[in-house]
Amino acid sequence: MKLDASEVWRLLQEAELICDEDAVDAAVNRVAEEITRAIRDSLPLVLSVMGGGVVFTGQLLPRLRFPLEFDYVHVTRYRGGTKGGDIEWIVQPRTSVAGRTVLVIDDILDEGRTLSEVKKWLSDNGATAIYTAVLADKTVKAEKPVRADFVGVTVPDRYVFGFGMDVRDAWRNLPAIYALKQ
Repeated sequence: MKLDASEVWRLLQEAELICDEDAVDAAVNRVAEEITRAIRDSLPLVLSVMGGGVVFTGQLLPRLRFPLEFDYVHVTRYRGGTKGGDIEWIVQPRTSVAGRTVLVIDDILDEGRTLSEVKKWLSDNGATAIYTAVLADKTVKAEKPVRADFVGVTVPDRYVFGFGMDVRDAWRNLPAIYALKQ
Protein backbone atom coordinates (compact mmCIF):
# COMPACT_ATOMS: atom_id res chain seq x y z
CA MET A 1 0.00 0.00 0.00
CA LYS A 2 1.37 3.38 -1.03
CA LEU A 3 1.92 6.04 1.59
CA ASP A 4 0.46 9.51 1.22
CA ALA A 5 2.64 12.63 1.28
CA SER A 6 2.13 13.34 4.99
CA GLU A 7 3.13 9.77 5.91
CA VAL A 8 6.28 10.01 3.76
CA TRP A 9 7.25 13.31 5.40
CA ARG A 10 6.65 11.75 8.82
CA LEU A 11 9.04 8.90 8.00
CA LEU A 12 11.80 11.41 7.27
CA GLN A 13 11.05 13.58 10.30
CA GLU A 14 11.25 10.55 12.60
CA ALA A 15 14.31 9.04 10.89
CA GLU A 16 17.85 9.16 12.21
CA LEU A 17 20.58 10.73 10.07
CA ILE A 18 23.21 8.02 9.51
CA CYS A 19 25.53 9.68 6.99
CA ASP A 20 25.29 13.37 6.13
CA GLU A 21 25.64 14.87 2.66
CA ASP A 22 29.33 15.80 3.09
CA ALA A 23 30.23 12.28 4.24
CA VAL A 24 28.36 10.73 1.31
CA ASP A 25 30.13 13.06 -1.13
CA ALA A 26 33.53 12.20 0.37
CA ALA A 27 32.70 8.49 0.12
CA VAL A 28 31.77 8.83 -3.57
CA ASN A 29 35.07 10.64 -4.24
CA ARG A 30 37.07 7.95 -2.45
CA VAL A 31 35.30 5.10 -4.26
CA ALA A 32 35.90 6.84 -7.61
CA GLU A 33 39.62 7.06 -6.85
CA GLU A 34 39.77 3.39 -5.82
CA ILE A 35 37.92 2.26 -8.95
CA THR A 36 40.12 4.41 -11.17
CA ARG A 37 43.28 2.85 -9.73
CA ALA A 38 41.89 -0.66 -10.19
CA ILE A 39 40.34 -0.69 -13.68
CA ARG A 40 41.27 2.49 -15.57
CA ASP A 41 43.14 0.64 -18.31
CA SER A 42 40.51 -2.00 -19.08
CA LEU A 43 37.74 -0.07 -20.93
CA PRO A 44 35.19 -1.59 -18.56
CA LEU A 45 31.49 -2.05 -19.04
CA VAL A 46 29.75 -0.30 -16.15
CA LEU A 47 26.35 -1.69 -15.16
CA SER A 48 24.09 0.24 -12.85
CA VAL A 49 21.56 -1.79 -10.90
CA MET A 50 18.21 -0.02 -11.26
CA GLY A 51 16.48 1.59 -9.53
CA GLY A 52 18.54 2.02 -6.35
CA GLY A 53 21.91 2.24 -8.06
CA VAL A 54 20.92 5.17 -10.28
CA VAL A 55 21.81 8.00 -7.85
CA PHE A 56 25.17 6.52 -6.82
CA THR A 57 25.95 5.72 -10.47
CA GLY A 58 24.99 9.22 -11.58
CA GLN A 59 27.30 10.76 -9.00
CA LEU A 60 30.12 8.28 -9.56
CA LEU A 61 30.39 8.20 -13.37
CA PRO A 62 31.57 11.83 -13.84
CA ARG A 63 34.32 11.18 -11.29
CA LEU A 64 35.70 8.18 -13.19
CA ARG A 65 38.38 9.79 -15.38
CA PHE A 66 38.83 6.97 -17.90
CA PRO A 67 36.92 5.61 -20.89
CA LEU A 68 34.09 3.20 -20.16
CA GLU A 69 30.91 1.82 -21.66
CA PHE A 70 27.63 2.04 -19.79
CA ASP A 71 24.54 -0.14 -19.54
CA TYR A 72 22.20 -1.22 -16.77
CA VAL A 73 20.39 -4.15 -15.24
CA HIS A 74 17.14 -4.10 -13.34
CA VAL A 75 16.98 -6.71 -10.63
CA THR A 76 14.78 -6.33 -7.58
CA ARG A 77 13.81 -8.04 -4.35
CA TYR A 78 11.78 -5.32 -2.64
CA ARG A 79 8.99 -4.19 -5.01
CA GLY A 80 8.11 -1.17 -2.84
CA GLY A 81 8.26 -2.96 0.50
CA THR A 82 10.77 -2.98 3.34
CA LYS A 83 11.42 -6.73 3.29
CA GLY A 84 13.29 -8.47 0.47
CA GLY A 85 11.70 -11.37 -1.37
CA ASP A 86 12.66 -13.51 -4.33
CA ILE A 87 14.97 -12.02 -6.93
CA GLU A 88 13.23 -10.82 -10.07
CA TRP A 89 15.15 -9.96 -13.27
CA ILE A 90 13.34 -7.14 -15.05
CA VAL A 91 16.07 -6.09 -17.54
CA GLN A 92 19.32 -7.83 -18.49
CA PRO A 93 22.14 -5.78 -20.04
CA ARG A 94 21.81 -5.11 -23.77
CA THR A 95 25.60 -5.04 -24.13
CA SER A 96 27.44 -8.36 -24.30
CA VAL A 97 29.55 -9.00 -21.22
CA ALA A 98 31.58 -11.81 -22.83
CA GLY A 99 35.31 -11.19 -22.53
CA ARG A 100 34.75 -7.92 -20.64
CA THR A 101 35.78 -6.33 -17.39
CA VAL A 102 32.49 -5.36 -15.76
CA LEU A 103 31.86 -2.96 -12.89
CA VAL A 104 28.46 -3.39 -11.21
CA ILE A 105 27.25 -0.37 -9.24
CA ASP A 106 24.45 -0.70 -6.69
CA ASP A 107 23.07 1.30 -3.80
CA ILE A 108 23.44 -1.15 -0.92
CA LEU A 109 24.82 -4.54 -0.03
CA ASP A 110 22.58 -5.91 2.68
CA GLU A 111 22.07 -9.69 2.55
CA GLY A 112 24.04 -9.89 -0.72
CA ARG A 113 21.53 -11.98 -2.64
CA THR A 114 20.93 -9.49 -5.45
CA LEU A 115 24.60 -8.72 -6.05
CA SER A 116 25.49 -12.40 -5.84
CA GLU A 117 22.86 -13.22 -8.48
CA VAL A 118 24.11 -10.45 -10.79
CA LYS A 119 27.73 -11.64 -10.43
CA LYS A 120 26.70 -15.22 -11.19
CA TRP A 121 24.82 -14.10 -14.31
CA LEU A 122 27.83 -12.09 -15.50
CA SER A 123 30.18 -15.00 -14.92
CA ASP A 124 27.82 -17.44 -16.66
CA ASN A 125 27.72 -15.04 -19.63
CA GLY A 126 31.49 -14.79 -20.03
CA ALA A 127 32.64 -11.69 -18.15
CA THR A 128 36.38 -12.09 -17.54
CA ALA A 129 36.62 -9.75 -14.54
CA ILE A 130 33.77 -8.61 -12.32
CA TYR A 131 34.04 -5.75 -9.84
CA THR A 132 31.31 -4.44 -7.59
CA ALA A 133 30.80 -1.04 -6.02
CA VAL A 134 28.12 -0.16 -3.48
CA LEU A 135 27.41 3.09 -1.75
CA ALA A 136 26.49 1.35 1.49
CA ASP A 137 27.45 -1.97 3.05
CA LYS A 138 25.01 -2.98 5.77
CA THR A 139 26.42 -4.63 8.89
CA VAL A 140 24.42 -7.83 9.26
CA LYS A 141 24.98 -10.87 11.45
CA ALA A 142 24.61 -13.47 8.70
CA GLU A 143 27.48 -14.31 6.34
CA LYS A 144 26.97 -12.64 2.97
CA PRO A 145 27.43 -14.69 -0.23
CA VAL A 146 29.40 -11.82 -1.78
CA ARG A 147 31.53 -8.85 -0.74
CA ALA A 148 31.74 -5.58 -2.62
CA ASP A 149 35.12 -4.59 -4.04
CA PHE A 150 34.45 -0.89 -3.44
CA VAL A 151 32.35 0.40 -0.52
CA GLY A 152 31.37 3.99 0.19
CA VAL A 153 30.07 3.74 3.76
CA THR A 154 29.11 1.10 6.29
CA VAL A 155 25.62 1.38 7.75
CA PRO A 156 23.97 -0.36 10.71
CA ASP A 157 21.57 -3.26 10.35
CA ARG A 158 18.52 -1.04 10.05
CA TYR A 159 16.29 -0.03 7.16
CA VAL A 160 18.18 2.84 5.51
CA PHE A 161 17.10 5.23 2.78
CA GLY A 162 18.30 8.21 0.78
CA PHE A 163 20.88 8.65 -1.99
CA GLY A 164 19.17 6.07 -4.19
CA MET A 165 17.76 3.84 -1.48
CA ASP A 166 14.03 4.17 -1.01
CA VAL A 167 11.59 3.72 1.79
CA ARG A 168 8.21 2.59 0.47
CA ASP A 169 9.12 3.97 -3.00
CA ALA A 170 10.01 7.44 -1.67
CA TRP A 171 13.10 9.48 -0.70
CA ARG A 172 15.63 8.06 -3.19
CA ASN A 173 16.45 11.71 -3.94
CA LEU A 174 17.84 12.61 -0.50
CA PRO A 175 21.52 13.70 -0.53
CA ALA A 176 22.20 11.91 2.77
CA ILE A 177 21.45 8.49 4.31
CA TYR A 178 18.82 8.02 7.01
CA ALA A 179 17.56 5.04 9.02
CA LEU A 180 13.94 4.39 9.92
CA LYS A 181 12.97 4.95 13.51
CA GLN A 182 13.49 1.76 15.48
